Amino acid sequence: MSNHLSDYPIKKPYTIIEIQDWLIGQFSYILGVDASGIDINRPLDSYGLDSSQAINIANKTEKILGVKLSLIHLWYYPTIKELAERLAEELASSKSEILQL
Repeated sequence: MSNHLSDYPIKKPYTIIEIQDWLIGQFSYILGVDASGIDINRPLDSYGLDSSQAINIANKTEKILGVKLSLIHLWYYPTIKELAERLAEELASSKSEILQL
């Protein structure tokens, strides 16, 4: 399975699995860990994610998904699974490009 949303046909909304795959790839790259070692149920801060890395993910998420991801979302949705579910839900129902809590 691909770790790049840009490899999927252009469409919205993306599925939870597509978003999870993309997030795994992004966190793997940014944190310098093998993607197979990332558990979608493990809190992201347990991987040593720092604020500059979180900003990088938020910026890429906005660019790829078209939604503004606040860093506070990483607090409320601390795992890849929870974050992907929230992003997929927002993409499926949003009339706005701003992710609301």
